[in-house]
Amino acid sequence: MYIVTMQNSELYQIVWMSRPLMQAAEAAVEQGLADTDLTVRMRAVLEVLHAEGDMTVPDIAARLDIKRQYVQVMVNETLTSGLTRQCPNPRHKRSPLLALTDTGRALIAQVIEREMALLQTIGADLPSDDISTALRVVRMLTERLREESAGT
Repeated sequence: MYIVTMQNSELYQIVWMSRPLMQAAEAAVEQGLADTDLTVRMRAVLEVLHAEGDMTVPDIAARLDIKRQYVQVMVNETLTSGLTRQCPNPRHKRSPLLALTDTGRALIAQVIEREMALLQTIGADLPSDDISTALRVVRMLTERLREESAGT
């Protein structure tokens, strides 16, 4: 038997609100991509490369926490669209680095700028301390749930 406390109830709500939050975020991202010919998954690849620099498909998969095979499909779309290019990888001959092209770099910068403007608007009345606390709690919950599911 478990004891229901206010804290447990609120933690439960935080975890389960992650799905509607991600669905709403994805819808907002899709709307922001309407005139770019980008898909949400192409945008994810571009964003990681923009933030981290050149990476291999396995590195991108690890960063996005999704399967490498799925990331390969995403990467292929960005390559076909001319937003990324493959470069030799001095550390691994069979796993090329993926890099943004000038077009890809400019496009993701424009998309991120629009998204930051949206966040400025929707978060204008949220206290920064509350945002920091929410971020810290979500990170800790994510880490602990991963540890629990891994059996550690």
